[in-house]
Amino acid sequence: MAKPLPSSNPPKPAAKPVAPRRGFMTEAGAIVLGGIVGLVPVLSGLAVFFDPLRRRNRASKLLRVTSLDALPDDGVPRQFPVIAERVDAWNRSVEPIGAIYLRRSPGQEVPECLTATCPHAGCFVDYDADSKTFKCPCHNSSFEPDGKIIEPSPSPRAMDTLECEIRDQEVLVKFQTFYSGKTEKVVKE
Repeated sequence: MAKPLPSSNPPKPAAKPVAPRRGFMTEAGAIVLGGIVGLVPVLSGLAVFFDPLRRRNRASKLLRVTSLDALPDDGVPRQFPVIAERVDAWNRSVEPIGAIYLRRSPGQEVPECLTATCPHAGCFVDYDADSKTFKCPCHNSSFEPDGKIIEPSPSPRAMDTLECEIRDQEVLVKFQTFYSGKTEKVVKE
């Protein structure tokens, strides 16, 4: 048997089969699905990035504290809890976030509002009805019923006031917390 003679033309490679239409649809579907799956972390990252902007808007709202009928106009400060709805991921809870003192004098429509936190070290102050003063149990700071300092006092400033409104016979307060130990009233954000 004789060997075939080598030809001058090398053998041609086999032709690549043309992808069927079903393969194209599979690839297109995979690209679209991959884009959607990739979009989820991008949108989640944007939500986390812009979350502080949304929190500032929520922090500036007025919270209902009590009804105006529950606050007599005798000039004596009364303590009320400030209760707010908190949202943590998917959990919602209603819990106290602080306390305030409201005081309304005769003929006064909108009451005065003071935080119940001492500006010296952040302890809660109590109202002493016998001496008609606020007293801090931590370092003996004393304040008048309107929140002014009674000297000598370790507190660097008077008790912090808060914005207060009356709407439909309800007392609403813009609750904020402030840094303690500073001479100026600086809001914690």
